[in-house]
Amino acid sequence: MFFSQAGARPRTWEPTPSERKKWVEVFKACDEDNKGYLSREDFKVAVVTLFGYKPSKIEANSVMSSINPNTSGILLGEFLNIVRKKKEAQLYRNEIRHIFTAFDRHYRGYLTLEDFQKAFKQVAPKLPERIILEVFREILSPRMIIGTRAYLSPAVRVSQQVSSDKGKWIKTQMIS
Repeated sequence: MFFSQAGARPRTWEPTPSERKKWVEVFKACDEDNKGYLSREDFKVAVVTLFGYKPSKIEANSVMSSINPNTSGILLGEFLNIVRKKKEAQLYRNEIRHIFTAFDRHYRGYLTLEDFQKAFKQVAPKLPERIILEVFREILSPRMIIGTRAYLSPAVRVSQQVSSDKGKWIKTQMIS
C-alpha cells in the first residue's frame, strides 16, 4: 500500500548542459565511421565509457529491440534518452542506498522494527505509531514476496524474516 501509493519510483531527472554535451561527445566518439547511429557494439562501448561497465546481452537486446525498427542502430536522440534513463535509475538506486544506510545505523545489513521506528520518529515525529507499523508490515507483505524473497525496492532486497527475542527484524541485502 504505502510504497505503491507513495510512488516509490525514480523522479524525472534532466542532465545539465555539460553532461548532455559529454553524452553527445561519447556518441560521436563511439560512432565508428560516422554512420550517424550506434551499432550494438558501439552502444556497449558507450555504456562502458559513461557508466564503467559492459552491458549484458539481455540489456543490449532490450535496448536494441526498443529502438526504431526503421533505423540501423541507435540514433543520437534515442541514445540521449537511454542514457538519461540509465542515469536517472542510477541516481535513484544511490538515493535508496543512502536512505537504507541512514536507517541501518548499526551497519548490520538489516533493519529491526526499532531501527525503523527511530528513523521515522526523526523524520516524521508526529506520524502515528500504527502507520509506522503498517509500513513495516507492508515490507513483509506476501504480495511483495517473489519466491522466498520480498523486495523493498529496486535497491534493497529482503532475504528473510526472522523472529528473535527482541522481536521481528528484516534481513536485507543491497543489490545493484
